[in-house]
Amino acid sequence: MKTTVAVLFGGRSVENEISVVTALQTIEAMDRERYDIVPVYIAKTGRWYSAPELLVLDNYRDMATLLKPSREVYMKPVFGDFNLYRSHPGLLGSKVAAHLDVVLPTLHGTNCEDGTVQGVLACIGIPFVGCDVLSSANGMDKITMKMILQGSGVPVVPYQWFNDKQWYAAPEQVVRSVENALPYPVIVKPANSGSSVGIRPAHNREELVEAINYACTFTTRVIVERLVEKLKEVNCSVLGDYQECKPSVCEVPMRSGEILTYSDKYMSGGSSAKGGKLGGAKGGKLGGAKVEGAKFGGAKGVRSEGMQSTKRELPARISVAETELVHDLACKTFRVLGCSGVARIDFIKDEVDNRIYVNEINTIPGSLSNYLWDYDGLSFGALIDRLIELAFARSREASFKVTDFGGNIFTKL
Repeated sequence: MKTTVAVLFGGRSVENEISVVTALQTIEAMDRERYDIVPVYIAKTGRWYSAPELLVLDNYRDMATLLKPSREVYMKPVFGDFNLYRSHPGLLGSKVAAHLDVVLPTLHGTNCEDGTVQGVLACIGIPFVGCDVLSSANGMDKITMKMILQGSGVPVVPYQWFNDKQWYAAPEQVVRSVENALPYPVIVKPANSGSSVGIRPAHNREELVEAINYACTFTTRVIVERLVEKLKEVNCSVLGDYQECKPSVCEVPMRSGEILTYSDKYMSGGSSAKGGKLGGAKGGKLGGAKVEGAKFGGAKGVRSEGMQSTKRELPARISVAETELVHDLACKTFRVLGCSGVARIDFIKDEVDNRIYVNEINTIPGSLSNYLWDYDGLSFGALIDRLIELAFARSREASFKVTDFGGNIFTKL
């Protein structure tokens, strides 16, 4: 029998559109002989939808037409209930849209990648791909992540952090604290954003104030780091779990300026992928419907291919010793944070003193970092197979843990 996989994407996040691209790439690579695929899109309103039309990238141009009320779905927060329900089943329609075996989140950003959705899935008890609640939350928050890594001996760039209320109440005090700890230039980031959203460099006090005000529009917690001026950014993916994990080939993403921007990541060098088929297998189940020949990226002008479109140096032109160090730190970061599935760890190499720092971890990386594994000979389809195996393995392990002592303390009162 096939495994029914819900691919969960979109979300209440500024990275909603990037998540759509990652999801459609993932679905395109999945083996129809092994999986029945149910696409589940979380709109920016927070409502869930499932329909074959979600597989056509061009349909996202007109969200009102795409997201019809009759296609709304939901899951009950009841342990052991793995059904996906229709919100509006009709008079004679079944309330159950699909019975799921596993969920594959391809979500990015806040309210998605930060443990929020993982918590819902954990309460239901359904196996899901990727990091759990704790590792997702710690990986998403740059401040918490750096604290944990520092405490574990993993090198990170010097930083300061504060919250938006501290900033609004005493901006001069915050500025002095940053300037006393860090020399200019610095880089200001929302603590929990991804895809370079909300990030700005600052070379003086005026730019620092502007950058902090900008970051505060995205988050309640802000981190300011020393900006390594002469740097090389190196990325490495890790696949596995806390027991066993392995690193991928290293890459160097190309940037257009001081920092790697949203446009550098997603709008540079992409192609329309015109004519590429998605869900082309006859009889593939998608939310209870059959789909034939749905196309991914078939419309002109739809150019982004997610992180696959980033201009990059692959493999990274760094020394053997540096490659080994990156691999070691990537796996250590993965294990220290308790990650599972596939993640991408981003590094900074200071080309002045050749020191290497962990910059951040992406617990659900753009395009699931499939291009890095493909370079090493692991196809996107095989990568997905491994991720689903890891999800089931973690679920089996959890089932052996004690959650009930078998007694009722109220009988003793």
